[in-house]
Amino acid sequence: MSTSNHAPELQTPLLYDIVDGSVDHKGRPVYRSNSGGWRSAGFIIGVEVAERFAYYGISSNLITYLTGPLGQSTATAAENVNLWAGTATLLPILGASVADSFLGRYTTIIVASLIYILGLGLLTLSALLSTHTATDLPCSPPLFQLTLFFFALYLVAIGESGHKPCAQAFGADQFDGHDAQESKAKSSFFNWWYCCKSGGTMVTLLILNYIQDNLNWGLGFGIPCTAMLISLVIFLLGTKMYRYSVKVDKKSAFLRIGSVFVSSIRNWRTTPSAIALEEEARGTLPHPSSEQYMFLNKALLAPNGSKEDGKVCSLSDVEEAKALLRLVPIWTSCLVFAVVFAQRSTLFTKQAVTMDRSISHGIDFPAASLQFFINLSIVLFIPIYDRIFVPLARALTRKSSGITMLQRIGTGIVLSVMTMVIAALVEMKRLKTAQEHGLVDLPDVTIPMSVWWLIPQYVLLGIAESFTMVGLQEFFYDQVPSDLRSVGISLNLSIFGTGNFLSSFLISVIEKATGGNGRYSWFDNNLNRAHLDYFYWLLAGMSVVQMAFYVYSAKSYIYNRRGAV
Repeated sequence: MSTSNHAPELQTPLLYDIVDGSVDHKGRPVYRSNSGGWRSAGFIIGVEVAERFAYYGISSNLITYLTGPLGQSTATAAENVNLWAGTATLLPILGASVADSFLGRYTTIIVASLIYILGLGLLTLSALLSTHTATDLPCSPPLFQLTLFFFALYLVAIGESGHKPCAQAFGADQFDGHDAQESKAKSSFFNWWYCCKSGGTMVTLLILNYIQDNLNWGLGFGIPCTAMLISLVIFLLGTKMYRYSVKVDKKSAFLRIGSVFVSSIRNWRTTPSAIALEEEARGTLPHPSSEQYMFLNKALLAPNGSKEDGKVCSLSDVEEAKALLRLVPIWTSCLVFAVVFAQRSTLFTKQAVTMDRSISHGIDFPAASLQFFINLSIVLFIPIYDRIFVPLARALTRKSSGITMLQRIGTGIVLSVMTMVIAALVEMKRLKTAQEHGLVDLPDVTIPMSVWWLIPQYVLLGIAESFTMVGLQEFFYDQVPSDLRSVGISLNLSIFGTGNFLSSFLISVIEKATGGNGRYSWFDNNLNRAHLDYFYWLLAGMSVVQMAFYVYSAKSYIYNRRGAV
């Protein structure tokens, strides 16, 4: 008798401890006390640090490898870097779709990691096949080596497509958004995720770039391969404590949302009165955002105006479609920021190559390693933002995140305009210095101007990244349907993929328009005759126009229920 009386009291805490919408690795109910949170997110952040170490071990110095051992021109190399980086950040839409619809995030991360490791291994092999060292003059490599190199490079991009969106979404899944404390922790997770990954990138820029520039490219690519192997082991160690999301609706979110757009097109002749009657029958509109994109409400009826079962979409399906559509203006208005972001590993690096980089007798600071200062500013700024700025802003605005996600993104866009202005002014100073010392036609001679002149533009871009990049990651995770969170992260990445393609397109068009007929193009191999400053001024102007469009889009945006901060 006494046992049965006390049984409910013993079971009640366990029932409250169950995390709704999540299971463990065997599909059983998962408990808050022994799963998820920072304990499991720490493993996933560790994986991201290793993956970023590997990725930037390739991307940060890729233009040097292309213009060095592979003998490509500055413009061609910049275009190739942008095309590859664009592919690596657009393909995640495909990887995320596979994860959210079929494999799940955990399995997708494992498969993607194996592909990633294979690509890095082949990349290392292609570099080892070369008979040239890091300090040799550029020449044309054998066709087989060139083919193997680009095959391996794009294999890495395929691995990135599954790893990048799923790892971050899976990490955020470890926090229960319905729990007050874990909800705050989830917002901090995006800050610390970016801070830690930037720390991993710093190590890459200091160590790997030096190895690649001064020792051996094979070793410089082989170390990232080892890092990815270690990251896979780290990820598997946390298997038993992860939380795995449960799909509420067995029907694919893509099919549900796609059917809304298809049905709306089919019902384009449906009268507003018929739609209003159906809305009234199904209940009041669930959210102020429902007043937007009312044409999608036509999906609530069948083509003939009937309500045949299986032929119409639910109100929740229509709301999910509207949520995705509302992201389009924000996505579009951030593209120029992505073009600015693309310059850090291409033209900024080529600038640095021409300048005085000596730090002691016989030792030069690697040009690509200047990106270290972007990540250093991120690592220093994000803790200040998370621990000082957010609590102060929270006290003033009464918002849990201090400022809204869109305000955070907009702040970074303003800083990106300032970055381009400073970059243009510094480049004008570099060109003037080359002219004053008679080095205009001596591109291989170091200009007597310290490379530290470039630090302000790197630091400011890092702070801009802390605002915009982290804000975009949280925004696109939070504002999409729960079944599509990996896709949400990939939509954020696709901004920068498209930005890389746009950067490549701009460089190609400007190269053709300003070069030829004996003229020096803006991107001439002799940077002392080129005009990178003109390009930077162009990007600054484009950024101002973008900023105006962004402010308009942000003001008209209505957060969904989860994102109303």
